[in-house]
Amino acid sequence: MTTRSYTWFHSPVGPLLLAGSRDGLNYVSFSRGRHAVAVDSGWTEDGSLFQDAIRQLCEYFAGERKTFSLTLSPQGTDFQKAVWSALEKIPYGETISYKQLAERIGKPKAVRAVGAANGANPIPIIIPCHRVIGHDGSLTGFGGGLPLKKRLLELESRQLLLLERI
Repeated sequence: MTTRSYTWFHSPVGPLLLAGSRDGLNYVSFSRGRHAVAVDSGWTEDGSLFQDAIRQLCEYFAGERKTFSLTLSPQGTDFQKAVWSALEKIPYGETISYKQLAERIGKPKAVRAVGAANGANPIPIIIPCHRVIGHDGSLTGFGGGLPLKKRLLELESRQLLLLERI
């Protein structure tokens, strides 16, 4: 059995829980919201596993990183993993609709299921679910809240110098 470790990262967008093991990162969780992950009593607090993730997140928030190079190990169904894999292919600074995402995974009629899988993404920001928007260009659903989704998209489109270097 793999021991799961965790640490808290005090990011420019608020506290983020990072959890995973030597096999990869399982969670990046906002401290509040309906998808917030609670620290399990069996987990071990150990920030050493997450130094690279924290460094890359800092670079992202400073506008210096466009892609992440981390070992990820999100837990989910095969369908969810297919959606999350497609999310990773959305280029920095670009957005697509839920319909386009469904088409990209070869399930054009599964728009609602794709939306649910997008909402269940356990590694937001790194797996960029914030880059998915409504077909009319509206911002819809995000575990960190719509104001944060807007800020992340503005950061990526260079409309916001967002966050000072950490």
